[in-house]
Amino acid sequence: MTEPRFSGPDFAELEAVDPEIADIVTGELDRLRGGLQLIASENLTSAAVLAAQGSVLTNKYAEGYPGNRYYGGCEVVDRAETLAIERAKSLFGADHVNVQPHSGANANLAVYAAFAQPGDAVLAMSLPHGGHLTHGSKVNFSGRWFTAVPYHVRRDTELIDYDEVRELALVHRPRIIVAGATAYSREIDFAAFRSIADEVGAILWVDAAHFIGLVAGQAIPSPVPYADVVSATTHKVLRGPRGGMLMCRQEHARAIDKAVFPFSQGGPMMHTIAAKAVAFREAQTENYRRYAAQVVANAQALSQSLTDAGMRAVSGGTDTHLALFDLQHLGVDGRTAEARCAAAAIVLNKNAIPFDPAPPAVASGIRVGSAAVTSQGFDASDMNTVGVLLSRAVRAEAGTVGGDRELASVKNDVTALVTRKPAYPDA
Repeated sequence: MTEPRFSGPDFAELEAVDPEIADIVTGELDRLRGGLQLIASENLTSAAVLAAQGSVLTNKYAEGYPGNRYYGGCEVVDRAETLAIERAKSLFGADHVNVQPHSGANANLAVYAAFAQPGDAVLAMSLPHGGHLTHGSKVNFSGRWFTAVPYHVRRDTELIDYDEVRELALVHRPRIIVAGATAYSREIDFAAFRSIADEVGAILWVDAAHFIGLVAGQAIPSPVPYADVVSATTHKVLRGPRGGMLMCRQEHARAIDKAVFPFSQGGPMMHTIAAKAVAFREAQTENYRRYAAQVVANAQALSQSLTDAGMRAVSGGTDTHLALFDLQHLGVDGRTAEARCAAAAIVLNKNAIPFDPAPPAVASGIRVGSAAVTSQGFDASDMNTVGVLLSRAVRAEAGTVGGDRELASVKNDVTALVTRKPAYPDA
């Protein structure tokens, strides 16, 4: 009989060494199991990803790249990084891949470092209209170091105004044009962005952090054939560890690699890179492609359910894993809705909507996502139920007898729903 090989400490050891942290870990598992996780940027990794993340690979310092490290003893971890790179290249059809960024923001910093100089103009979606902090927000390095030129969605359709994108590009001649968002639910016309970038001689950067998992599962079109560089995260729909990645055309490979190391990062997290490799392998399966399709179907089912319940979907619905809802006509702001839902064990986030009259800390909308509950096995029928429960919670006036009773009732129904299809049922 073959003895099992050591891969890392088990949970019993954590409980013995640090019961306080062990209690926090089990508490988080209980939280995941006890409610509906509708944060659009979150998901549930597989047990295999967790195993790689918690492995002895965390011990290795490996500055540099496979075959060219600044430390000895990297021959084993080189294999992990090479596997991650080759799997990502195959999965996405990319010329070059860098899997070292610690996060999506780190990956985005590397894009700026590779292609722009401080003061250069960068054309990107306005944060209040669905963009990201690293796309030019004044509170972020991107807005402090570069000249941010925001584009917007149209008032009538709440879709990207491609005419405005072109007009702004012709006026400002940006060094970089950014396509991608964190609160935009529709497919993006990458060909249109490519055409505009070519017209003004700009680098086309697609920030695919939110939807790269749908690309991996062939549920939406890929930006890779159109973009000079694609940044992404490996969590969210992709269902890997928390981290970032970059894909680019071969002509940009050296600039991208140097922008990650040594410019913006030191030693890579080899345990996380190994976990990324696991996620890429999982995403190559037919099972994952079915999952990605179900993520979109579930988001659409939830959007329709909320619409039927009288909530307004920004842009009329969704093509992806997330949807944005305007609550103004209900007389409820996003912050209040988030708190009411939390009281009913429904976890989501307040979110600005296009042309929002409320400040960001209050917001007029909420953002919902389907990735995590789909990982639990939810289908479209379940999402219809989720929509009804969510709508009830948003309308329940916390602090009143009737409102508190309704929130308690919704929480009971949520508990019954997630008990049937729990997160990590075998943990």
